Amino acid sequence: MIPLGTDAPDFTLKDQNNNEVHLADLRDKKVLLSFHPLAWTKVCADQMKSLEANHERFKELNAVALGISIDSVPSKSAWAKELGIQETQLLADFWPHGEVASLYGIFRHKDGFSERANIILDEKQRVVSAKTYPLSHLPDIDEIIEFMDKKM
Repeated sequence: MIPLGTDAPDFTLKDQNNNEVHLADLRDKKVLLSFHPLAWTKVCADQMKSLEANHERFKELNAVALGISIDSVPSKSAWAKELGIQETQLLADFWPHGEVASLYGIFRHKDGFSERANIILDEKQRVVSAKTYPLSHLPDIDEIIEFMDKKM
């Protein structure tokens, strides 16, 4: 996993609406990179719905939450519609397969997908928190928001 204090590797990925999201464009905002293994699974769906449900809280903290997995843009698009996600950008780390997850040290090569992980960047795009979770475990969104509110 990427060490704390490291400058976040820059990347550009497409979201569920086929829009390019360039990490460097989010400088001056806190960023939550919320990696989930695979779309269309229950825990991953709950993880992304928690980002969507807290969209306004993130805005109040001058923060952006991005959901990232190795799924393709068409899959992310259909999944976002199924989940009712309209505000949160779901990014496709599809090709090169898992490249961004690899940059952040959380790609599971034997499985072909990322760890379930939350990596928080400060406004200068330095890694200030990095945590992996068991694949079956839903990250505590309140813990993440509290960290962004109190410790950054």
